[in-house]
Amino acid sequence: MVFVTSNLTRIVLWWFATVVFWCSEISGAKVKHVTSSHWLPATATWYGSPEGDGSDGGACGYGSLVDVKPFRARVGAVSPILFKGGEGCGACYKVKCLDKSICSRRAVTVIITDECPGGYCSGGKTHFDLSGAAFGRMAVAGDHSQLRDRGVLNIVYRRTPCKYPGRNIAFHVNEGSTNYWLSLLVEFEGGDGDVGSMHIREAHSTEWLKMSHVWGANWVIVRGPLRGPFSVKLTTLSTGRTLSARDVIPGNWAVKATYTSRLNFSP
Repeated sequence: MVFVTSNLTRIVLWWFATVVFWCSEISGAKVKHVTSSHWLPATATWYGSPEGDGSDGGACGYGSLVDVKPFRARVGAVSPILFKGGEGCGACYKVKCLDKSICSRRAVTVIITDECPGGYCSGGKTHFDLSGAAFGRMAVAGDHSQLRDRGVLNIVYRRTPCKYPGRNIAFHVNEGSTNYWLSLLVEFEGGDGDVGSMHIREAHSTEWLKMSHVWGANWVIVRGPLRGPFSVKLTTLSTGRTLSARDVIPGNWAVKATYTSRLNFSP
């Protein structure tokens, strides 16, 4: 008996193989979600211009990204207890103030891009130093300026998944990188938003090489000569989910270039 494979069957088989291939790139022993239903107490202030974006770069190393969407007007600095030596960079939180006479019932989502080490942020306190725009958005309509005039506020916060519709995780090659010292900045990580560990794999190799956390959202590997293209594997700090982007950084990579993967964590 002779079986004839139709074009439709070939398409279905190709689609199935593609889905299996890409799904195999994101893994975890058990899928967990970073969302918390519990609101926790904290305090908040604001910095920068009243309607501004707050940080000009910040201690996470995102640079000019904080001035454009999706970061724009949604950024904040946090005290060391949430900054976690830089490993808290990229995490997302919902915040809202408590005075019903001026505060909106709707929470504002902010992305951690900076650290505030002193003042209200010292002494093990949980504090958010928000951009002027993010702080003002906690107010009811028309009262943004009045809320900013309050200075420091009592707020509640909770962790929430990061969402970057239409964007995948990207890796920026930091200035100064060479074939012996390669430094990467992680951008637009959905879901947990934070990074607990990173590895790279060279061309024609099966070995994952561990990178070291330098500062903020920046990681580095010192050895060489390193040969691209490079695959990058990152594991989130909060829930241990893993993503592997195959050959995301080409062999002819350039310093200060950003390379976008085809993957991202789901919220």
